[in-house]
Amino acid sequence: MIHIKNNKSLNITLPSFTKSFNSIITCIIIRIISSLWRIPFIVYIISLILSLNSEERHPLFDERPLQQEDYFPVEIKRNVNGNLFIEFEKTYFAKLELKIKKTENLTKLIIHMGEDKTKNFAVNKKPGPNIRYWKTELTLQKNQQIYLIPLPSKDARMMPPNIGPVMPFRYVEIENCPQLNKNDIKQIAVFYPFNENASSFKSSDKELDKIWELCKHTMKATSFSGIFVDGDRERIPYEADTYINQLGWYYTNNDFSIPRKSLEYLIFKPTWPTEWIMFAIMIAWKDYQFTGNIDFLKKFYEYLKYRTLVDLERDDGLISTPEKLPENLAKKICIKQIHDIVDWPPGERDNYDMKPINTVVNVFHYHVLDLMANIANALNKKDDEKIFRNSAEKTKNSINKKLVNSKTSLYIDGEGSSHSSLHANFFPLIFGITPQDKTKPILQFIKTKGMACSVYAAQFLLETLFDYNEVDYAMKIMTANNDRSWVNMIKKNATITFEAWDEKYKANLDWNHAWGAAPANLIPGKILGIEPLIPGFEKTLIQPRPGHLTWAEGYITSVRGKIYVKFSFQNQKFILVCETPTTTKIGLPKIKNTQLLINGKEILPDYEFNNYIFMDNIPSGKYEIIQK
Repeated sequence: MIHIKNNKSLNITLPSFTKSFNSIITCIIIRIISSLWRIPFIVYIISLILSLNSEERHPLFDERPLQQEDYFPVEIKRNVNGNLFIEFEKTYFAKLELKIKKTENLTKLIIHMGEDKTKNFAVNKKPGPNIRYWKTELTLQKNQQIYLIPLPSKDARMMPPNIGPVMPFRYVEIENCPQLNKNDIKQIAVFYPFNENASSFKSSDKELDKIWELCKHTMKATSFSGIFVDGDRERIPYEADTYINQLGWYYTNNDFSIPRKSLEYLIFKPTWPTEWIMFAIMIAWKDYQFTGNIDFLKKFYEYLKYRTLVDLERDDGLISTPEKLPENLAKKICIKQIHDIVDWPPGERDNYDMKPINTVVNVFHYHVLDLMANIANALNKKDDEKIFRNSAEKTKNSINKKLVNSKTSLYIDGEGSSHSSLHANFFPLIFGITPQDKTKPILQFIKTKGMACSVYAAQFLLETLFDYNEVDYAMKIMTANNDRSWVNMIKKNATITFEAWDEKYKANLDWNHAWGAAPANLIPGKILGIEPLIPGFEKTLIQPRPGHLTWAEGYITSVRGKIYVKFSFQNQKFILVCETPTTTKIGLPKIKNTQLLINGKEILPDYEFNNYIFMDNIPSGKYEIIQK
């Protein structure tokens, strides 16, 4: 059992994002010095401001104000009812502004705004319980031409007062309206600062390109509140949503502040799922992997240790979730009650058999113990590292001994279950629990299931398939033309990803959920194959996984700069062009011929693994690598 210092529970609604203990001490010292040397008071005030949060002052980590940007319609036309129908290019969380003059015959407008449209060029007025639609009336004033259309009070949730309410919409329909020009109508979009040029992707598969654009725009559009939220229906942060959002954000935008702000919120305001409690550790570790900055881990180490839920362990290292948490643990993790989730909504669990000793929950438990060992090592806490490593190993051994069907070699859903679900099998693979010689039957089983999970769990299913070199199958289900795919969202004119695959799988879904945007990280991270090998991209992995693609190219902007990858198959040659600012390991899919040229010079690969050949410790620079 790990012994952790018992910190008092903090009764905090929102954490302070700008002050720390060190900042306060610095301020006091400055005040004393200013008093002793009679520095003018204004100098003291300036010094005080500059000292706030000094340990994290960095343009990539500092919180920034929300942006507002005007977008104009791409189409304006009259529908069969004579109403003016207006379509914008994309859905944003936004405000609507109109420029219109009052006349004797024109005193009142009826305005409809929404995320969906009908075939008759009208706003869909009955789209579903949480697909947004709003109707309001506007009375024109004699001496006014510019009108900001009022929105419901609920649309002010999580918004700063200087911005005010926003709602997601793409379509507008106006009754009693004269003809307007495009410049008379504004969609005033609100989002966190987003660099459109920080990332790019295009390929030989146009459907995949559309999926990339859908998911990249989702990152931008759902940042409207300056913190990662779960969509318009609830507008609150959740850990699993934040994790997927975080990864997509890192790969599409060169900013690291909004993921940190989101996790700071969740440290003190966690949500109810058991696995989500443990996600906090995963989020913190990804922050370190992508930034190389240790401050965040230092700041929250004591809080993160409790999120392993080690207090719930049996002697064999497995955990179960009680109806009510022990009071001491509840104080440590700032929540009184948690419940196992596996996947959401419940219908996406592949008939999972929910047992007290739950396989997916325990796989997460192992994973975060392993990550806490890594974090302890990064912070040079060697005693803690050893304890976490030993605990992780014990939990892994128990999972492989007690939660596997000896006849099928598949993981069962929990202790005492005879059912093997998709989730109980891909999570152990992606988190490194399954012995290498036991993976084949599990992968074969996974490939019989299709996308039998939610948009959330698809993140981990697809990661598993890519990492275990089942690339063709991963690409097949990622680009499938059915109602359990991103293609289905695009066919419904979505420009932001849905909360679920389709209304039939979650009747109250919303159309603006970033946890449905896994390809925003999977396309650059797994298909282009760009990943940090050493935190902060001190060393980079480039391992493209082309699957059915004949070519693809793109780039991301890491904390160290731009990383570019282009690959193609030409005349039985695999050609990789890449440019990287750091030392890099490069992996290429092995083809029949094995002659290898780097910038025209023949070399031998360093090693082969899982049908890839690898070249390690390639210095920063630009390379053309040909395998023929």
